[in-house]
Amino acid sequence: MIELHNVTKSYKTRNGKRTVLDRIDLKIGRGEKVGILGKNGSGKSTLIRLIGGSELPSSGQLRRAMSVSWPLAFAGGFQGSLTGLDNFRFVCRVYGASYEKGLPFVEEFSELGAYLREPVKKYSSGMRARLAFAMSMAVEFDCFLIDEVVAVGDSRFHEKCSRELFERRRDRAMVMVSHDAHNIRERCDRACVLIDGKLTQFPDTDSAFEFYNNWYA
Repeated sequence: MIELHNVTKSYKTRNGKRTVLDRIDLKIGRGEKVGILGKNGSGKSTLIRLIGGSELPSSGQLRRAMSVSWPLAFAGGFQGSLTGLDNFRFVCRVYGASYEKGLPFVEEFSELGAYLREPVKKYSSGMRARLAFAMSMAVEFDCFLIDEVVAVGDSRFHEKCSRELFERRRDRAMVMVSHDAHNIRERCDRACVLIDGKLTQFPDTDSAFEFYNNWYA
């Protein structure tokens, strides 16, 4: 179970304090797939980062009783002077995963070949995304955070990513942010709408989209 109770997140700006998330309540059970809807700048990615632990709430309580991934395909945390494999080794140490066990998977899945042994600063953005996704799948989590559906590489590799995440890990919980209604409806059990810092929850995706579309009509 992941539980957020009365969670608020504010930032200091030149124009004063800006509250992005305002007293959010949310529970995510094991195996549950939850979609988050909201316009650009509504705080969806901030909510994902709070759930993942890369940011702390300004107030409120956030409890995690299951392991949670970083946002999938997020490549901003790499150390550029280290090789792809050295970055993977570091991640394994942080999450208590086996580097030796995960290495063959990362080598095969990323399709980066010799570049895995080159500094990440030499990678293209697509290569970084491939490495990040492969690392995300090599470290097993109870809940995966998806900030926009992963679209890494060409259509063949994109399909490969979808199979690995949505089919082989269908028993895991997921929190998904996406502007694509089809992805939320196809992948999620229910959805929430984030507007003006407030999170409104719905028991299914259709109700959430109806509310969302009527609000911005």
